[in-house]
Amino acid sequence: MEKPPSLGDQETRRKAREQAARLKKLQEQDKQQKVEFRKRMEKEVSDFIQDSGQVKKKFQPMNKIERSILHDVVEVAGLTSFSFGEDDDCRYVMIFKKEFAPSDEELDSYRRGEEWDPHKAEEKRKLKELAQRQEEEAAQQGPVVVSPASDYKDKYSHLIGKGAAKDAAHMLQANKTYGCGEARVQLGAGRGA
Repeated sequence: MEKPPSLGDQETRRKAREQAARLKKLQEQDKQQKVEFRKRMEKEVSDFIQDSGQVKKKFQPMNKIERSILHDVVEVAGLTSFSFGEDDDCRYVMIFKKEFAPSDEELDSYRRGEEWDPHKAEEKRKLKELAQRQEEEAAQQGPVVVSPASDYKDKYSHLIGKGAAKDAAHMLQANKTYGCGEARVQLGAGRGA
């Protein structure tokens, strides 16, 4: 015969049920917050689309899940969106109307944390084109012949003397222990024959 369940066993089950109920309640609250956030973002995106004066909109920094929801809403609406910022806490979303999609230079400036200035970008583009034209002109002129300002022999003549290299070349003799002298003789004999 088994003894009846102890009071501690019933207490453990009750705590587990309470914890499961709290967890379920938190999950429901989280789900409800996400649904409310999505509705709020849908309204903001809809207002953005209706406003013909706006071509882009910057949202406040938000967490990863909220950014994901916003990107989904923007994609469904037929717009373009990008996330910018360094840390997860500081990342924000910018949305653009399709007909006013950002250029690569504009995206790069946002990624660096700078504000986009079309006038500065135009100046940079012109300077880049000018530099490219100058490079092309230099390439068309042909290679530039570089001649040293001084001859190394003159520069080091006080150390090695004027005829040191010629004297060293004349004094060079093959080392017969390594077979160099015999090879010269054999080559010479082979040529003459």
